[in-house]
Amino acid sequence: MKIGVRVEEAMTKNPVVVNTSISISECAKIMEDNKVGSVIVKEGNLLGIITEEDIVRKVVSKKLSTDGVTTKNIMESNLFTISGKEDIYDALMLMKDKKISHLPVVQNGELIGFLTIKDILKIQPRLSEMVVESFDIREEDKKSELFKKKIEGECDSCKNFSNLHYDNSKWVCDECLE
Repeated sequence: MKIGVRVEEAMTKNPVVVNTSISISECAKIMEDNKVGSVIVKEGNLLGIITEEDIVRKVVSKKLSTDGVTTKNIMESNLFTISGKEDIYDALMLMKDKKISHLPVVQNGELIGFLTIKDILKIQPRLSEMVVESFDIREEDKKSELFKKKIEGECDSCKNFSNLHYDNSKWVCDECLE
C-alpha cells in the first residue's frame, strides 16, 4: 500500500548529530537544547543512534555517571537505514518489523536525513493504526492480568465495600457481577 509520499519529503533534513567522544551528560544537554528525543552518532560515517530511552536504560537505571559514559558506550550501532526515495509506508513497515521508531535516511552511503514515526504521522495521520498495532502486546497482557485479580473497595454499581471484580469497564462486587 503505497502512500505516494517519499521518505525525503517527510524526514528531518538536518538531524542533530553528535560524535562518539562526548559524555552522555553533554549529549542529553544537546537533545534538550534541540528539543529532540534522539541523536545520530557520526564521525565521518554513520555509526549509531542514541535515544532518550537508551540514556534511561543504559545509564540512569544502572546509576552510571552521565559524565563518565560517552556516546560510543551506549549508542545503538545495529542500524537499519532507508533511502530517501522510498515511500513512507515502506519506512513504517520497516520500523514495525524491526520494532524501531527512528531511521537514518541514506543516499549513496551518505546520511541525508532522519525519519521518525512522528515525522510519518505528521504527514499521514491515518497510518497511526499501523503504529498502534506495532506496540508491544505484552502491555495488554499485563493489564488483563490486573483485571483478573480481586481487589477490595467500593462497588461501582451498589457502592458497598466488598471484594471487587473488573467487569465491563467497572469494578463490581460478587452480587452485582451476577
